[in-house]
Amino acid sequence: MEMANIIAQLPYSEPFLFVGSLESVDEEGVEGSFTFREDHPFYRGHFKGRPVTPGVLLTECCAQVGLACLGIYLTAGQEEKGALFVLSSSEMEFYVPVYPGEKVRVRSNLHYFRFGKLKCGVRMYNAKDQLVCKGVLAGMQLKKGNG
Repeated sequence: MEMANIIAQLPYSEPFLFVGSLESVDEEGVEGSFTFREDHPFYRGHFKGRPVTPGVLLTECCAQVGLACLGIYLTAGQEEKGALFVLSSSEMEFYVPVYPGEKVRVRSNLHYFRFGKLKCGVRMYNAKDQLVCKGVLAGMQLKKGNG
């Protein structure tokens, strides 16, 4: 499956798409990147005069790259089209801030995928290769007609 095709299948669009590119994807995990543009609207009100990317959006970026893209890859070829992966749990730790204009890289490693439940470890790095955050994310496959 082509990486651009995986991104095209994501159920997100601007301004809530946090996957810029995928560098690698296989049965063990995904690596992708995203640049938090300076003009993203959430920066206007997040820490006046010193905006940083909210942790919830860093988690969302990790979930979109590391969980949703991996789920799309792992379910390619299934008969039912339109299955989504929704976040069901997260445990994240944050180490350094991400500022407007910064590019981040996310790497996920599969823990397991069975019975429609996907769990993986994620790590996010900045352009200086500093660990921004890491954690464990889990999601469940939501098929058409189920919610």
